[in-house]
Amino acid sequence: MDCEPEELQFLGVVGVYRASAQILRGPHRPLFARIAAAFVLPLSALFLLHIAISHALFTHIDSDDTALDSTAPGTAQRDRLLSRLASDWAALLLFKAAYLLALLLFSLLSTAAAVFSVASVYSAKHDALSFPRILSVVPRVWRRLAATFLAAFALLFAYHAAFLLLFLALLVAADNGSGLATLTAFLLVLAYLAGLVYLSVVWHLASVVSVLEDYKGFHAMRRSKDLIRGKLPTAAAIFCTLNLVFAVVEVAFRAWVVRGASHGVGAGGRLFLGLLMLAALCAVVMLALVTQTVVYLVCKSYHHESIDKANISDHLEVYLGDYVPLKASDVQMEQFQV
Repeated sequence: MDCEPEELQFLGVVGVYRASAQILRGPHRPLFARIAAAFVLPLSALFLLHIAISHALFTHIDSDDTALDSTAPGTAQRDRLLSRLASDWAALLLFKAAYLLALLLFSLLSTAAAVFSVASVYSAKHDALSFPRILSVVPRVWRRLAATFLAAFALLFAYHAAFLLLFLALLVAADNGSGLATLTAFLLVLAYLAGLVYLSVVWHLASVVSVLEDYKGFHAMRRSKDLIRGKLPTAAAIFCTLNLVFAVVEVAFRAWVVRGASHGVGAGGRLFLGLLMLAALCAVVMLALVTQTVVYLVCKSYHHESIDKANISDHLEVYLGDYVPLKASDVQMEQFQV
């Protein structure tokens, strides 16, 4: 990234994407390729496999449910169908739980590796930037990211719960013949979507804050909220475009791979399209991880906060174990000896 710190504040959506692509195509392209292969590729494969396996399990549950409707009560066949249906639901719930845990793990690992690498490239700390060093740093960073994730999850849960209660109350009012309640419910949905985008942008930026600053959890969320002020339109546009591409890949995978047989797509074609979707999803996720770090630097520059490459380098060295900040007692001892 060739921009000077004071020039980063002027980067818009296109500029942020250009800077992110420049980092990925730069001299450290092999390193980012290894990060993508080690963390982002399993994450993307896990997401697509979840779609395929969930579709297969739901199809099996639907067929059992349909057969159950046509079976007489009290028969042995109905008992077998009920037992199999209960087993299918148990398998689905266990699979969903295992999927969410694995998704969280790979998401945290991918974020830690990508943010640390981009910050190292920006701080020009190339001598310590290698894949084994990245692997040694990730376990020290992901705990901070986990705390921030739990804080974001709590906020999103409270946000969804509040919206659901308000929406249900407006629906009850609308059923009683209130036309104003219907309009209010529509406006509430629009406000809900806008708030969801805002919280998601703050959450993603807070993940970068947790790695590059001494904040985590709700403190990282508050710090992210302050940083995003003034650059929210740029960050929101980047978030929406990336998620739009992500949604297109997901819909295409469902239509051409998961349900491809019903549309006349052969097994070989579905395999090829599945691999193509996997590569596209991996590229989108990797670009998103790099972009959110660039957005962090842009927000810092916009607020005229110091983006000292030496300070960033020192902060990264703490993770590497190469830098230990001096304590006051150490300084006093050194002065006493002098």
